[in-house]
Amino acid sequence: MEFLYEYGLFFAKTLTFVVAVAAIVAIIVGAAVKPKAKKGEISIDDLSEQLADLKQNFIENTLSKKELKAYFKQQKAEAKEQQDKDPKPRLYVIDFNGSIDAHEVESLREEITAILTIADKEKDKVLVRLESGGGVVHGYGLAASQLQRLRNAGIHLTVAIDKVAASGGYMMACVANEIVAAPFAIVGSIGVIAQIPNFNKILKKNDVDFEQITAGEYKRTLTLFGENTEKGREKFKEEIEQTHGLFKTFVSEQRPSLDIDSVATGEHWFATQAFDRGLVDKIETSDDILLNQADERQIYKVKYKVKKNLTDKLAVGLSSSISQAGVNLMSRFKGMNP
Repeated sequence: MEFLYEYGLFFAKTLTFVVAVAAIVAIIVGAAVKPKAKKGEISIDDLSEQLADLKQNFIENTLSKKELKAYFKQQKAEAKEQQDKDPKPRLYVIDFNGSIDAHEVESLREEITAILTIADKEKDKVLVRLESGGGVVHGYGLAASQLQRLRNAGIHLTVAIDKVAASGGYMMACVANEIVAAPFAIVGSIGVIAQIPNFNKILKKNDVDFEQITAGEYKRTLTLFGENTEKGREKFKEEIEQTHGLFKTFVSEQRPSLDIDSVATGEHWFATQAFDRGLVDKIETSDDILLNQADERQIYKVKYKVKKNLTDKLAVGLSSSISQAGVNLMSRFKGMNP
């Protein structure tokens, strides 16, 4: 037993040393190699095929032999009939799960560009499955502008909200021709918030001086460490009100039927309530949309994936190895101490 304990301790020390050396090497290599812009690629998943496979698997496991034979006969006849028809129009699906800084807009830009190069504006449609509680104004403003590219090209755009599209998320959603939301999805929050802590009193209490030199009366309105003035607060509030005004104007232009003053209070609502206020057009989940469109359209999911460089691959591999080694070591110790 003592030997096993000593061996486990030696193994842990060795593993720690190896990890430390690998981390140092990775840092040196990362610093030495000139950083390059990460390149990615567009991947396309055939959702129609996935739905067909799901249906096929379910049918094969539920129908009797006689029913199954009749079903296959019908499928064969439909497939032959489809060959003589024109190809189905397409539905392109994009997933956007937004964070506070809206960095996902970089992938959204590539996905929309790819769709615009091939989509037929007369027949094809785009569905964006949107999930976001909002974030920085400039980030979500750009994301909304990316969706506007589809509208400008004459392509019908539907936004589906299954969980939440609030604040910046709704700024994106309102660009769509049609907004569809699940019954309990959170929608709205057409408002602006900004908050910043101030540590000036703590610094004074500990006799720490803080100096900040600016050129321009309103270069800095509120500060983290300096003493905020009433004039600075008023200017900051004025900027917030201006941003809110631009937000309201944008939503009004996209959805002119809205009573913007009644919904732009910063409040949010469940989709069933938002429907009554005109914030959404239909109560339905994104899954229902796909199922309803499956017979009429060929459905493709478009995703932009960034290629991982050598450092990223090493980091992921190293992290996985450490995690697995830790799990194995803990399992051995638990086995020795029932």
